[in-house]
Amino acid sequence: MPYAAVTYRVLPGHEDEIAEIFAGFQRMDTPVFRDDNGDAAGRLLGTAVFIKDDVVVRVIHYEGDFAAVGRHVGAQRGVHLIEEKLAPYLAQQRDTSTPQGFEAYFRDAAMRCVSQMSVDTHPEIRS
Repeated sequence: MPYAAVTYRVLPGHEDEIAEIFAGFQRMDTPVFRDDNGDAAGRLLGTAVFIKDDVVVRVIHYEGDFAAVGRHVGAQRGVHLIEEKLAPYLAQQRDTSTPQGFEAYFRDAAMRCVSQMSVDTHPEIRS
């Protein structure tokens, strides 16, 4: 099951305010996300948000199509509420007011994955 990470820059010195915003995050309406035809395309298994100085990283554990993750997340009301609250702290503004705008930001902010390991791929487990 893959992981993805999305990063963005914030104004330094506001780590506590940003942490408070994420502490009030409204959960997704469902962890299952769908493709363009409405068929199940995967599900979100978990997320975590990290902050250090002027960098925020959101780690996403999912199964299925990563592009569908962005569509699903961009359609969630709680995500748009967080985006509104984060706007004053962003180093660079972005238009995430629509699902399409959020999906474009999400795709562009995704970090390149260079390594993923899990217990499922450990040689002792597979033997």
